[in-house]
Amino acid sequence: MPIRKNPLVVLAIGGNSLIKNPRKMTVLDQYRSAGETSHHIAHLVRMGYRIVVTHGNGPQVGFILLRSEAAKDVIHQVPLESCVADTQGAIGYQIAQTLRNELNRQRVSRKIAAVVTQVQVSRSDPAFRKPTKPIGPFYTKEDAMAHQRDEGWKMKEDAGRGWRRVVPSPKPRKIIEEPVIRELVDAGVVVIAVGGGGIPVYRSKDGELRGCAAVIDKDVASCLLARHLKADIFVISTGVKHVMLHFGKPEQKALTKVSAAEMRKYLQDGHFAEGSMKPKIEAALDYLEHGGRLVIITRPEDLEKAMQGKAGTHIIN
Repeated sequence: MPIRKNPLVVLAIGGNSLIKNPRKMTVLDQYRSAGETSHHIAHLVRMGYRIVVTHGNGPQVGFILLRSEAAKDVIHQVPLESCVADTQGAIGYQIAQTLRNELNRQRVSRKIAAVVTQVQVSRSDPAFRKPTKPIGPFYTKEDAMAHQRDEGWKMKEDAGRGWRRVVPSPKPRKIIEEPVIRELVDAGVVVIAVGGGGIPVYRSKDGELRGCAAVIDKDVASCLLARHLKADIFVISTGVKHVMLHFGKPEQKALTKVSAAEMRKYLQDGHFAEGSMKPKIEAALDYLEHGGRLVIITRPEDLEKAMQGKAGTHIIN
């Protein structure tokens, strides 16, 4: 069977999956963690699936911003959209190289490409009028007000821990490199794309694309890509074995196979936390509502079993 007819999987992995121990966060530590995830992705490639990997970058962007802040008296600071681009390159390199090495060990021949990906947003998105996404380090009030005055940053006090920069998190509208990603997938290439939700860009009045200081939710952007590519399966890889009801409570319950309608009811009942499982469930339901067939939420180490229906949470229409 030609490879372009094989089932297509869009696999979204979290940026935190590259940092499994808060005491081991060096680039080498992250590279090793990428290798562990790539080991499991390689099994899916060997099983014959076409794969597009997307990834988060929250901690990594935070590191760049922290370095930039520490060096502000020596060299210019790094714009947020450039931080996203930097992490796409670095994390894309780590996944591409470790996956290639793993496939070579398993004697599987497949081309791999990491695509620096821009994602278009609308400047009229309400998120730009009310930034809410905290990023980067904590500041004293004095330093925060200086950044607000000198760089135009929006600053917000964060639960008594200090002040943080807050940025918009607009809805993704268009994936600029989507045609390239599609061509690569059709050619049998394993593609790494839409890192960190994509580099946020908008189209100016003169029709040109320009970067903007924002953060696009990785799962929402991955959902958009899965929808447009008409992926057969949308997989969200996270740190838990299953989606849970009553998470962290004595009566918590693992969801293994659930309908989209049931999951929508659980979402409306407030079972899933903001900034944690809620955006993943929202992205899963959006994919299914636009013609998707199956969403799997599982851990990286359970990917192979999950694709066989033996692990993870499976959400179906």
